Amino acid sequence: MSSKKKVAYLYDSDIGSYYYGPGHPMKPQRIRMTHSLVLAYELYRKMDTYRPHRAGDAEVARFHDWDYVGFLNKFTDKLIDEKDKNALWRNEQQPGKRFGVGEATDCPIFPGLYEFQQSCSGASIDAAALLNSGQADIAINWSGGLHHAKRSEASGFCYLNDIVLGILELLKYHARVMYIDIDIHHGDGVEEAFYITPRVLTVSFHKFGDFFPGTGDVTDVGAAAGKYYSLNVPLNDGMDDDSFLGLFEPIIEKCIEVYRPGAIVLQCGADSLTGDRLGRFNLSTQGHARCLTFCRKFNIPLMVLGGGGYTIRNVARCWAYETATALGEQNEMCPKIPINDYSDYFAPDHNLFLTPSDMPNSNSKKHLEELKQRCLENLRHLEHAPGVEFAFVPPDFYNDADWETLDEYAQQEVFLEGGGLAPGQLQHGTSSLIDATQPLVGGEQVPGAPSKFHSVSHAYNTDREQTYRPRAPRHTRRADQTGDWYDDEQTAPK
Repeated sequence: MSSKKKVAYLYDSDIGSYYYGPGHPMKPQRIRMTHSLVLAYELYRKMDTYRPHRAGDAEVARFHDWDYVGFLNKFTDKLIDEKDKNALWRNEQQPGKRFGVGEATDCPIFPGLYEFQQSCSGASIDAAALLNSGQADIAINWSGGLHHAKRSEASGFCYLNDIVLGILELLKYHARVMYIDIDIHHGDGVEEAFYITPRVLTVSFHKFGDFFPGTGDVTDVGAAAGKYYSLNVPLNDGMDDDSFLGLFEPIIEKCIEVYRPGAIVLQCGADSLTGDRLGRFNLSTQGHARCLTFCRKFNIPLMVLGGGGYTIRNVARCWAYETATALGEQNEMCPKIPINDYSDYFAPDHNLFLTPSDMPNSNSKKHLEELKQRCLENLRHLEHAPGVEFAFVPPDFYNDADWETLDEYAQQEVFLEGGGLAPGQLQHGTSSLIDATQPLVGGEQVPGAPSKFHSVSHAYNTDREQTYRPRAPRHTRRADQTGDWYDDEQTAPK
């Protein structure tokens, strides 16, 4: 087993600026706090850091209903008038009630709602593209993991299902994809999306009973061609590390042995940690991360996503540690959190690791053993490595030349506005615009294969054979310890 992996980390610097509203438990700021710890521990030096694109309407509509996409598209960075917000919910015919958004729901309307969701989804699509092209073994998107969103309905703080969109991208290259969910809530939106297909095996470990969303019983196993390709592990309050891993490891190992996935998507919702504001499990930081360690050892392309987590200082601790785990550097993490932009949140002890509470475990050993045997019995019904006929593979939305052209135009606009270069440097620094319909001169021919030189640019479009320059595009950025971005071709500030 190789300990070193090519890890891609996707982060949008604007992602922590969105606000669901006063009193709402979902805080996008937790992603910025996680990034601050990634910088403080200098983990960014050991992986490739990318700024993702925002998913366009056509990309989002690969899963979501066009009417629903059009409705969400109204809520951009402009302020929403209170009268308009109330009108969206006033009667049964209004779209707000139809789509589960607005007043009296857990999915409020707020400025920038659609851009926020576009960014989360775009990062998961980009993560899939990096795995598909072989540019990364593990791709991390902590803004993703929004597993409750349905095709035409928002639910559980989730509006767009970035996980489904990412899996659809993976399915272009992989016959079988396995989805694993360790959020305390059932991954109902993802399960529903793939409930009748054998191409995606969904496995969810969650609290069940009088708890949102109320689905995910062990008897829910899929339907039609997808029967037994949905596996649910319903649990009670107080799950600790030993109990959780005693189920997770044998079940996941058996799933991989039988199903043989080409790629794995792991949703690491942090509301299963001890002390979560909404959760009722009792996992430690290390126990939660051991699920990632276990999946990592199979050397299968792995997408790692965020999800729930409502005690935000603990979410940041967990996801920063799991970033190190993806790198194989978890043993190098100092147990005392270094100085960072959010140091006050971790006071007074500044400990990285959480200590489980003394809450009782309502899952008896007998119950857990019976549950494990029930799940393993369900797996015996699976066809071994089910095949699929690739009659048509949808093209990727952008090819490398499209991204390069957009980059050149963006840079040219900066120059025309007088920025980007010192006075007198303009004539030496500008790059000529590239015609995306013409082959570039002096590069390596890549016929019908993803370009290994262009990150997050989506796989090569075989409709147009191009010649590409072997260099990283400008839209690829890395962050230094101050959070500033610099080009791949430059040297990081010390």
